Amino acid sequence: MRHRTLPGSSGRPRPLSLYGDPVLARPCAEVTAFDGELAALIEDMFATMYAANGVGLAANQIGTGLRVFVYDCPDDEDRRHLGHLVNPRLVEVDGPVVRGPEGCLSLPGIEAGTPRHDRAVVTGVTATGEPVTVTGTGFFARCLQHECDHLEGGLYVDRLTGLRRRRALRAAARAPWAAGRPDAQAVHDADGAAAPA
Repeated sequence: MRHRTLPGSSGRPRPLSLYGDPVLARPCAEVTAFDGELAALIEDMFATMYAANGVGLAANQIGTGLRVFVYDCPDDEDRRHLGHLVNPRLVEVDGPVVRGPEGCLSLPGIEAGTPRHDRAVVTGVTATGEPVTVTGTGFFARCLQHECDHLEGGLYVDRLTGLRRRRALRAAARAPWAAGRPDAQAVHDADGAAAPA
């Protein structure tokens, strides 16, 4: 029997970049060096994602502005999807738009009904430069779209409108992890969200 190493088993969890950190608001750069540093980054990303009980993680969520994300996510039929994508591009979304619960490791403890297409296709390459296409449906499609948004400098709260958006931003400004973070409050205030009651 061949033993495969679990992704992240040789990595180390890194601190998460939280809402308000400028690295989360900037589009990420293309990866050009497919080397040991990239492999180590991917291992650290898996280790960080697992330590935080996440299903996906983009490189900028650990402060690295490169176009890389990892995932270990079920679809709606509870089939597990495990992998990583380097220089991914969301090339197709279709199916009904479903407003489903969505959270983010960069906004811990905050969840909101977020509209996403029910099917997504992402192309990219592996850590060794091999082309790959990943197709997701249901919850896995939501995960793929969420991670691609991160790499463009977006967060799921950017897709919210009206009361849902105001509630999510207010919760972020009041969250224990935002205490003493003027960047989180400044983003909240600049967005024009209602002041805390």
